[in-house]
Amino acid sequence: MDKHLSTQFDAEISAITTRVLEMGGLVESQIAQAVYALRHFDAEAARGVMLTEKRVNQLEVEIDADVAQIIAKRQPTARDLRLMLAISKTITNLERVGDEADRIARMARDLVEAGANLSISFNEIIRESDLAVAQIRKALDAFARLDERAAVDIVTADSAIDAEFDSFMRKLITYVMEDPRNISASLDMVFIAKAIERIGDHAKNIAEFVIYVVRGTDVRHNKEAFNEVAGTL
Repeated sequence: MDKHLSTQFDAEISAITTRVLEMGGLVESQIAQAVYALRHFDAEAARGVMLTEKRVNQLEVEIDADVAQIIAKRQPTARDLRLMLAISKTITNLERVGDEADRIARMARDLVEAGANLSISFNEIIRESDLAVAQIRKALDAFARLDERAAVDIVTADSAIDAEFDSFMRKLITYVMEDPRNISASLDMVFIAKAIERIGDHAKNIAEFVIYVVRGTDVRHNKEAFNEVAGTL
């Protein structure tokens, strides 16, 4: 982060950034644990994800209050104001990632408790989740360093997660056509795959906020603006 005349302001920015990364670390572990619960049919791991969700939600509330206090006290302008706004939006996206991880964990727990016997291979979901976790990790790193080039790479890589989701959807259609008894389990897996795809979307959003802080350009839903930024790197 750029240095300011006020050492205290620098300390406040550093502290709030650290808390965002703490929240991001919790969310990363939620995703990994939720997928573990699904992969190993582990209800206890699923419950652990749900417990972590409370801390993630609390961090969002606390960080948002910190952002409001800094804006009121320091009245930041230009890049500093964009940073505060980006932090607020980033923690909202992280909280929603936590929600998706919680959803995956709850579905995994319900499948275990229902005694479901999944005959469906879900390797695509595992690959999709690995990609999503990597995207979140890279997005948080890009945010911590305000690395515009890394942010552009994250936005571009989002299509790989979408490809795994599409591949899994095609396979599920085949399973259902071959054996209608797979319909119920297939629907559960659709919701889980979609939750992971949304996690990738939230990582992309965070990367776009980094570009906004550095450039002052909002590239969300604006492919032309994004291509213009990417073309200068």
